[in-house]
Amino acid sequence: MTKYRENFERWLEEPKLEPELRQELVLLKDQGEAGIEEIEDRFYRDLEFGTGGLRGVLGAGTNRMNVHTVARTVQGLADYVLENAGVASGEDSVKNPSVAISFDSRIKSDVFAKVAAEVLLSNGIDVYLFQELMPTPALSFATRHYQCDAGIMITASHNPSKYNGLKVYNKDGCQETLVAAERIMEKIEKLDAFNGMKEGGTRRGTLTHIPEETVVAYINAVIQEKIQVDCGLEKVHVVFTPLNGTGNKPIRSMLEKIGTGKISVVKEQEDPDGNFTTCPYPNPEKEEALKLGKDLFLALYKGSESVVDRPDVLLASDPDADRLGVACFKDGEVKTFSGNEIGVLIFDFICNHKKLPEKPVAIRTIVSTKMVDAIAQKFGVQMIATLTGFKFIGEQIGFLEEKGEQDRFVFGFEESVGYLSGAYVRDKDAINAAMLVTQMVGYYKKQGKSLFERLEELYLEYGCWQNGLIEFAFEGAKGMETMGAIMDHFRIEYFEGFAGLQIVEIINYKNRTRRIVKGENCCSMVSGTRPTNLPSSDVMEFVLENGSGFALRPSGTEPKFKIYMGAKGTDQRESQEIIGKLTRELTEIIEEIRK
Repeated sequence: MTKYRENFERWLEEPKLEPELRQELVLLKDQGEAGIEEIEDRFYRDLEFGTGGLRGVLGAGTNRMNVHTVARTVQGLADYVLENAGVASGEDSVKNPSVAISFDSRIKSDVFAKVAAEVLLSNGIDVYLFQELMPTPALSFATRHYQCDAGIMITASHNPSKYNGLKVYNKDGCQETLVAAERIMEKIEKLDAFNGMKEGGTRRGTLTHIPEETVVAYINAVIQEKIQVDCGLEKVHVVFTPLNGTGNKPIRSMLEKIGTGKISVVKEQEDPDGNFTTCPYPNPEKEEALKLGKDLFLALYKGSESVVDRPDVLLASDPDADRLGVACFKDGEVKTFSGNEIGVLIFDFICNHKKLPEKPVAIRTIVSTKMVDAIAQKFGVQMIATLTGFKFIGEQIGFLEEKGEQDRFVFGFEESVGYLSGAYVRDKDAINAAMLVTQMVGYYKKQGKSLFERLEELYLEYGCWQNGLIEFAFEGAKGMETMGAIMDHFRIEYFEGFAGLQIVEIINYKNRTRRIVKGENCCSMVSGTRPTNLPSSDVMEFVLENGSGFALRPSGTEPKFKIYMGAKGTDQRESQEIIGKLTRELTEIIEEIRK
């Protein structure tokens, strides 16, 4: 009997399995051959734990999010916390170690939060639990505020409603990094999904419900990052949608506190709803998620009796409110900014209007636009490039804090609409981003400009940079194999160039090498090889002539393969032509491998 069949039969016979989950498996078994592929996908592996924690489809199985996989994971985290707190073997301690927990609006998020709390309490670990759903950055703040040993956020971020997940944070409020994640994974792998958790005992933790004062302290910390410049906020009209997630209360509270003139909320997406019925894919990068927001914006714009009453900006936060989508009116429609464009605008705004510290530092991920490097050079800001994932940006802020230099940090961003301008948390923050964008809108409105017009000014100054993203879905075990085959192909195959541009450098982040290849066979080991000085990661980057290029990366949090493209041209038409050529050429290669 195959391993996945053994796991399936074991779960089906397990007396501790919840009736709801058992019924799922019974129905699959009743389908006979038709259910085999689904059974394999549910049991061919354990749901993978990485630096981002867990993320998967809800349901019964080892490769699914359910109370048993959550409990097993949290028990592994508990063992890790106890070991590092020096009480794993029952040593006396001045106080119990502690963990903060938050959850979003997703299906079973509140249930998983309670399961996580109970596992921790049974291990003698104190728990600080939010009384209602709260954003991911609020969890990072609470972890730091209460000086906890770790933090847990129950969320699947912007994924469809069938997903849920669990993010793990360290004592600094940053998602666990590579080494710690590996050690936690080792603990988890030793545990059984049903019999590995402690059932209580003489040592038991204390549960504390996080009070409203802590939420207020978090919002105030966000507002401390406000740029001290007259932005005429009382004349700004914001249209806002929390996409049925956690952003509704904190973002509206922040906007009111900074003096925003008017806030119009998309009613259909105002209240928490884990089914996301009006936006099946609640990702504020995607047009379908912004449709209702754009409809409301246009209705208010056209129905305004005066120019003063018209809405100025559409803001959209994802379900756990760490990402922010932005759109404004242009040429008769509401157009969406890319994450790179907003990152450029915010960074430029900070550099021009905030009093910069000595030796300022900004941080971007390797797949984010290099246009910010030119801005950094102009203002004397050190730009650090990290691996993909905001946890690596948070880690860099932590390195500064270890030296007492956290005030040097001025801005961090990733192209997937994640931004942060202060060291009060260690994760991207939609509340912080919403404040900065609203300030920008007000400031440029006073000058008679839109954000799009300011962006055009920046293109004239720094060159016309354009970015693009190609995504391919690869579900299940076969999908994982295909993504591996794609990465192997680009590591081994010889390419002269792409989009009519010659390759000048190939960066293999997995083996941590950069190779200068212009004029040479790119597969040969040449004398130009040097280290990346970054941890190993399954990413390949091809740098082309004039600074254009692309990076390939299997997603670590969803069954997708992503290609991030960047192009620099003399004008937008040239940049878009390069992006178009790259898209066609790379898609053709991927589809050929997929066959």
